[in-house]
Amino acid sequence: MDALDRLRRLCLALPETTERLSHGEPTWFVRGKKTFVMFADHHHDDRLAFWCAAPPGAQEELVAEAPERFFRPPYVGHRGWLGVYLDVPEMDWAEIAEIVADAYRQIAPKTLVARMS
Repeated sequence: MDALDRLRRLCLALPETTERLSHGEPTWFVRGKKTFVMFADHHHDDRLAFWCAAPPGAQEELVAEAPERFFRPPYVGHRGWLGVYLDVPEMDWAEIAEIVADAYRQIAPKTLVARMS
């Protein structure tokens, strides 16, 4: 299974999540309206990644701690969104699952967050 398929499974497992293309890339929405994760397939550089909503301070902390794995994405980075490289050796998919869940928690209404398993 490739990185897009794994990311898609994580996103679509969350309550009332949908996928559609946005700016030419697979993007995941809560209730079809609010974006929480955007795939980035070499669109702005030569790296495979995704961009996602993040809790306050998470972007700065993770980018400072591991700049080889995390970055401040263009366009949405100023809002605290996190960029996560998917082309690094030995991806930690458990960590990616937590990052995706945190992104969802930032965007989804409390009623949907309460339904997360």
